[in-house]
This record gives sequence, structure tokens and C-alpha cells, in this order.
Amino acid sequence: MKSEECGKIRDLSEEQRFQLLVTGITDYAIYMLNPEGIVSSWNAGAERFKGYAAHEIIGQHFSLFYTEEDRRSGKPTRALQTAREQGKFEDEGWRVRRDGTRFWASVVVDPIWGPSGELIGFAKITRDITERKAAEEALRESEDRFRLLVQSVTDYAIYMISPTGVVTNWNAGGERIKGYKQEEIVGSNFAVFYTEEDRAKGLPAQTLTTAATEGRFEQESWRVRKDGTRFWAHVVVDAIHDEAGKLLGFAKVTRDITERKQALEALERANSALFQSQKMEAIGQLTGGIAHDFNNLLAIISSSVDVLATRTQSYADKKVLDAVRRAVDRGALMTQQLLSFARQQPLMVENYDLNAVISSFEPVLRRAGNSAIEMKIRPARDAGTVSLDAARFEAALLNLVVNARDAMPDGGKLEVIVESVHLGVGEVGNLAPGAYVCVSVSDTGSGMPPAVVARAFEPFFTTKEIGKGTGLGLSQVYGFIAQSGGDVVIDSEEGKGTTVSMYLPVVEGAPDDRIVAADERVDTVLIVEDEPDVLDAAGQLFRSIGYEVATAANGVDAMAILERRSDIDILFTDVVMPKGMSGIQLARLARELRPDLKVILASGYPLPALRAQYGRIDDFTFVVKPYLLAELAKALRAAS
Repeated sequence: MKSEECGKIRDLSEEQRFQLLVTGITDYAIYMLNPEGIVSSWNAGAERFKGYAAHEIIGQHFSLFYTEEDRRSGKPTRALQTAREQGKFEDEGWRVRRDGTRFWASVVVDPIWGPSGELIGFAKITRDITERKAAEEALRESEDRFRLLVQSVTDYAIYMISPTGVVTNWNAGGERIKGYKQEEIVGSNFAVFYTEEDRAKGLPAQTLTTAATEGRFEQESWRVRKDGTRFWAHVVVDAIHDEAGKLLGFAKVTRDITERKQALEALERANSALFQSQKMEAIGQLTGGIAHDFNNLLAIISSSVDVLATRTQSYADKKVLDAVRRAVDRGALMTQQLLSFARQQPLMVENYDLNAVISSFEPVLRRAGNSAIEMKIRPARDAGTVSLDAARFEAALLNLVVNARDAMPDGGKLEVIVESVHLGVGEVGNLAPGAYVCVSVSDTGSGMPPAVVARAFEPFFTTKEIGKGTGLGLSQVYGFIAQSGGDVVIDSEEGKGTTVSMYLPVVEGAPDDRIVAADERVDTVLIVEDEPDVLDAAGQLFRSIGYEVATAANGVDAMAILERRSDIDILFTDVVMPKGMSGIQLARLARELRPDLKVILASGYPLPALRAQYGRIDDFTFVVKPYLLAELAKALRAAS
């Protein structure tokens, strides 16, 4: 500003300078009203955005600037009354320009008092804030649309939490997924959504710390609904900062992906089951082929032994041939076990109620345990009918019970549970959906690591000490159940025990009712065998299924035992023995001494050959050596 112009301004009075200032302002309408509301002054700003020149508006009532609806409601009068009574009136609202268009105005009305305190008028300042209001409305609409969007989302829980973890808002997805209504959860700490074990580990606090320091936290884990049920959640937490970098809180988005997790797990189970099935099928085919070929070789050796036995009368030569035959028998036993795994064993299939089968076999199962083990057998309410070879099922169940017993040398709990179940697609291996009977054997023993569980059904795989097991027990169980149309599942954890579950499909038809209950009393068996290794093995087998055992190496010693001991219930004797007394002769003498004695004959020779040499032997129960546990259990039940 030039110095002469500054001088001119200084020459003006203070009132003139103030008037010049007011009239020169263009962004605000600044004008005076008399006590009745008549416009008495006007500035450039008022003319700019209200459209009236000074000569057009001075002398007019200020209500001219109000909308018709505001004038009808008496708003101009209330504005002046409020300013007079309260010392100021402030408002925002629509005002009208000279051309009839509207603008959004910020209005301040102050009363002007004279020296003696009388009201001489009002000072009115109006500003056009239409653009600001439009921006605010646009922002509000955007926020409302965003809020409506967030509130409408039901597949995601979207909400805010404070820096300390307190929930500050809530959407419909949060209510649907987590079960809390807005009034129930807002104000609570978000840690309530975590499992008890995660809260104990401090995971909620770790979540916020990670999000605050790194800007984001993402995780999949279990979360808890209001009703206590769990769901698998995908969680994203983002930190929210203001322009100055101050942490305002966190935005948390949670999605329930339980179904996706279950689908992935089902796919993994299906792939695993397919791989296991293919692996076991391949092993079974290989095993079956080898067993058949090995059986052919054994048949040649066995036939040759039979031929040589007819050509020699030397006791020494017969002993050698007997040793060869026992080796053949052991090889034949192994091939039978391998064929059982390969599902190539002939089965005597009938319809049964497994409750009845297990109930009748319960005394044998209990004898297989020991006093340090608490055994419980729980039948199903309605087990349904299954089609199987009962003797082989009993042997499979007994095998599992013996394994469970061996896993608890210091005692524990053993349960045999029968359940009716309905399986879905891919729920157990490759079994088709439908009704099944599940028989599970659970123990609280040492358990198995996952690597051992994965191979438990493979032939010859065993974790037992050398000489304590062949590794064919579980493989036979698997082969038999698979051949019966079912599947076997092992659930085990080291130090927490093992559960082996056998699934058998339910079939139509009534169950067979010809099941004879086993004797609950502990029987004593006298085993007669001249080969020490075979005698020892037979003794271990009988003891494993709960029998008391007495032994003799020949018929003479066996008769001596029978004469002095009245507690012998079963005579189990080999047919071919030295010292001039065969097993059949022993059986006949024993029956003369004890007519009620149960007698089981065992021999590697077929029945026709034995009948040709010894005559009628049909009064006694007969098992072919080598005998499987299934055949032995069946013979013990049928012994007469």
C-alpha cells in the first residue's frame, strides 16, 4: 500500500475505518437490523451471495431471506427473541437468494444495546457454507453407505476394537457368526472370542501387539461363540492410526471357515485313505502271490515227507521226518496268516448280532486280561445284523484284547465297545456311506507314534522285541475285516493309549441264534507234545487267552497227570508221539478214565490218513496243524 493511501486511512475516523472494513468484506454478509428486524445496513458480502443491492434491501424485513416454510413456523421471530433473551442466536439452515435459489447459511445474530441499556438493533453475520455442507453431506452419505455395507455383510464379522481390545462397534456378520447381539458385546474385551487355552497363553494381547507394531496380524485358529461352541476362523487385524500417527484402535475382520477346513481335512483323509488302500492292496497282492507259491513248495515237501514216512521203520528217521513236518507246519501257518492278510482265506459266513457274539465270548476275553487291568465290555443298544465268520471275528477281537493287555504291563483300563454308527462319504477310509457296527478296543497303555500307526497293518511289521511277536497279528485283523466288507482304524497317541476300531457293514436279515456262551470258569488244559518248541508255543498261546496250562512230553506222562489231577478240563494232544502211545490212544484212555473230559486232537496229517491208520476218531474234536487262533478258539468252543 502506498504511503499516501495509508495517510488517507489514518485521516479517517475510527467509525469510518470500521465502516470501510465491514463494507469491503465479500465472504460474509454483515448487516444491521433494527429491533423489529428491518435491514438498516448492507455490505458487499451480503450483496454477493444474497443478490440484493443495498437500495433494494435496506428497509425490508430480514425474514425475506428465510424459506417460506421457516417463515410460516415463525423462525425469524424466534431468532431475534433468542438473541435478545440469551445474548446470541446461532443457526445453520437454508436461506433464499434474490433469484429464489437456496444456499446453506451459517448465521449469527447478536443484540446491540444502547448506552442506557435499551435494545437498538441486531448485528447479523451470515456466511454461505453450501460447499462445505455439500462436502459434509457427501462424506456423511459415503459413511452411511459404508456403514450400511458393513452392517449388511453377514459372511464376515467386521468390527472395531479400541487400543486396549474393547469392542466398540458390531455388524450383522458378527452377530451371525459369533452369536452376540450388539448390546451384549460392545464394551467387552475381544478376548472373549478366544479359547480358554489361547487366553491362558496371552494370544489376544499378542495379536494386538503384532498388529500395532507391524500394522497387520493374520491367523487361522479356533474361536468361541457365545454358546461355547468352537469354529475355525480366518482373522485379520489392521491397526488404525490418525494423521499424526497416533494409534486409534484396530479393525478386525473374522470369517468362519469351518466348512472349508472340514472339506480340506476330508480331502486329506480321502487321499490318505486312497493311498493306504492302494498300498495295502499292492502289499496284499504281492503277499498273496508269494503265499500261494510258498504253499506249493510246502505241498511238495509235505508230500515227500509222507512218502518217505511209509518207506522207513527207523525211529530215528521218523524223528527227522517229524522235524521236517513241523517245519512245514510252521511254514503253512505263516502262509495262512499271509493269506488272511491278503483276504484270500475261505470264510464261513453267517448273519450275527455282534452283541451276542461278544457276550458269549466275554469269558475268554476276560481271561485274556489280568488282575491289574480293569476291563469293561459295553454292548450297543441295537447292534444290527452283520455277516461274518464268527470264529475268525472272535480271534481278531481276542488278538486286539491281547495287544491291549500287552500295552499295559503295569495295569490300566481296557474297554470293548460296540456301537451302531452311520458313516458319511469318506468318513472312514473308502467305506461306502451307510449303517455299520463299530467294535472298538481301547486301552490306556503306551500308545504308538504316528509313524508306527501308519505301518501297523503291514505284514511282519512289529515294534515288539525279537521273539515276542511275528508282526502278523494286526495284519490278519485288517485282512479279515476288509474281506468282510469293513475297515479298521487305529487312533493312538504316545503315552495316552490306543483305540482300534473295526467297522462292519449292517446287512438285512435276522441274526443266527446258534451261539453258545463260553464257560466263565477258568479251565485248565493239558497239552501233550513231544517237540519242546511246539509245546512251549502252544502253552503260550493257551495262556494268552486265559487258560491254565499243564504240559506233558508223551502219553505215559499225560496219563499220570490225569490220574492224579482232577482239575484238568481239556486234553490237547498231538497225534504222532513216541514211546508207543499215539495221541489217539491217549485220548481213548483218557476218556475211559474221565468220560467228561474235553479232547482236542492236533495233527499235520489229514483226517482221511488218520482214520486209515487209527480207525474211528470222530468222537474227538480235530484241528489241523498248524492251527490259527481262530481255529483253536472254534475247536475249544466245540470240544466234546
